[in-house]
Amino acid sequence: MKNALYVLLGVMAGFVLAGVLVFVSRAPAGEPIILQPAPTAAPIAVHVIGAVPRPGLYEFPSGARVQNAVDAAGGLLADANPDALNLAALLEDGQQLDIPYRDGSAPANDTSTFDLPSDATETPAGTANEDLVNINTASLEELDALPGIGPTTAQKILDYREENGPFTSIDDILNVSGIGPATFDEIKDLITT
Repeated sequence: MKNALYVLLGVMAGFVLAGVLVFVSRAPAGEPIILQPAPTAAPIAVHVIGAVPRPGLYEFPSGARVQNAVDAAGGLLADANPDALNLAALLEDGQQLDIPYRDGSAPANDTSTFDLPSDATETPAGTANEDLVNINTASLEELDALPGIGPTTAQKILDYREENGPFTSIDDILNVSGIGPATFDEIKDLITT
């Protein structure tokens, strides 16, 4: 009888041990936790004009400084007045940053507006479209040569064209991130589809 009691205790210990193993090894219940990426803040848009080589509309992350805008526009021209700027000032969305010239050194004819002389308003037939940049076929370098369009925005135009097909009109370029009405006004007479 003593042996039977030991056998019975051994069998019961085996059942308890098996139950513990089943309980520990089974899959956890519930839904898995999925980590989401942290939300990114929308970029701020700043229109840089004045004494810079590449005036135009640029996008920056929140917290960018005036120095970042100057660097994006190609730095300061030789006749710029850096003492009139606070390069550490924070940029704001929708801000127009006018980089001042030194007194008396501002260009008399601002080429950024592309005003034509009165005798150049008429173009002979057949030559009007030869000088225009076709935004459906232009290379990165041709797009980068447009005023207000830097290499980053030129690449965005190429990416947009690849994802959405050719532009149907020049107004469609406003759908490209980084090109706003001010930049469009600068390039509208220089582009075609």
